[in-house]
Amino acid sequence: MDDISLLQKIIIYSMPVLLAITVHEAAHAYAAKRFGDATAYMLGRMTLNPLKHIDPVGTILLPLLGLISGGMLFGWAKPVPVNFGALKNPRVGMRWVALAGPLANLAMAIIWGVLLKLSIIVPSVFSEPLSLMSRAGVGLNFSLMLLNMLPILPLDGGRVVESLLPPGTAWKFSRIEPYGLWIVLALAFSGILSAILQPLITLCYMLLNLLLRLI
Repeated sequence: MDDISLLQKIIIYSMPVLLAITVHEAAHAYAAKRFGDATAYMLGRMTLNPLKHIDPVGTILLPLLGLISGGMLFGWAKPVPVNFGALKNPRVGMRWVALAGPLANLAMAIIWGVLLKLSIIVPSVFSEPLSLMSRAGVGLNFSLMLLNMLPILPLDGGRVVESLLPPGTAWKFSRIEPYGLWIVLALAFSGILSAILQPLITLCYMLLNLLLRLI
């Protein structure tokens, strides 16, 4: 997409970005309600309305800076509030609530991949914009899925690790949570995060291509 303007990039990426963060957060809210905590549901977060999930800095400013700089897109939405103590089985519930968001991104990456294949095999006037938007959707959702699965609190991967650790060890692990965002930002701006995620994203593309060929 290097040969298109910044405005065109913003138009192409806007829908994939909004869908990626909206479905991700709505999936967390749905899973929380399913496992016994209706906090997010009562606060109106179990919705596909993107306005309920947008964080001005994480959802708009940082992705926009990423598009302008040509670097890796990085950002976040407003986290869904979850009262883990209200879950029917807090440790198991925490695990599935955390996994719901990345699994939603995986599903969306596959859907965008199918749309990308359709844009290629069924030529039309919409083929090129659909192809560009689908490529953006696949990349964004793989990136968001893998980023959130890093074993750092408060990311989803950190929650999964916390739910699997013995209670005493889990409590010690949870003490890094106040510093988690700063750790992720440091990894991002140092280039380490990109070095970690890029090979994994490449692997995801290879597996998606294999799946689409089977389809």
